[in-house]
Order: sequence, then structure tokens, then C-alpha cells
Amino acid sequence: MTETPTSRKPWYVYLVRTANGSLYCGISDNPERRFNAHQSGRGARYFSTSPAVALVYVEAWPDKAEALRQERLVKKLRKSAKEALVASWTGLSPCDA
Repeated sequence: MTETPTSRKPWYVYLVRTANGSLYCGISDNPERRFNAHQSGRGARYFSTSPAVALVYVEAWPDKAEALRQERLVKKLRKSAKEALVASWTGLSPCDA
């Protein structure tokens, strides 16, 4: 089956706040499900030292490749810039994720 540009499933770049205050950046096609996995101890070893506390930022991208590019850019940001992203986020709407 061939996907048309309008049938692509969006991918998301997300930030998760950990118990020690750090921010974890990742990508997923369902950030809420991925966050729940992080909270339950699955998905990333990063959370073995400090548990996931809150999903604090999500942005949609048209496909996985675009999300991966954006994830790399976000990971290079200083923490203050990541905190600015968090402050700008208004939350997930019912039609997101």
C-alpha cells in the first residue's frame, strides 16, 4: 500500500520532566503512550536514575524523518532554551496524539 502525503501519520518530538528536574527529549507516534511507558519503567534507561514525572512539551511533525531531525536540534539546545519551549506549550488537544 502506498502512502499519499495526506495519509501520513504524524510523529512527535516530546520533552519529559524527570524527578531530578532534567528534561528528556524523544520522538514517538503517540507521545502520551510513550510517556506512560517511561513512567512504568519501560522505553528508556534514562529514567532508571530519575523517574519520569510529566510530559511537558509536544510538537507534531509530518513524518518520522522530520521528527528525528527536529529531535537532534532540540537535544542540542541549552537547557534554558528547552525550558522556553516548555513554557510555550499549551498542552495536548483532544485531536492530538
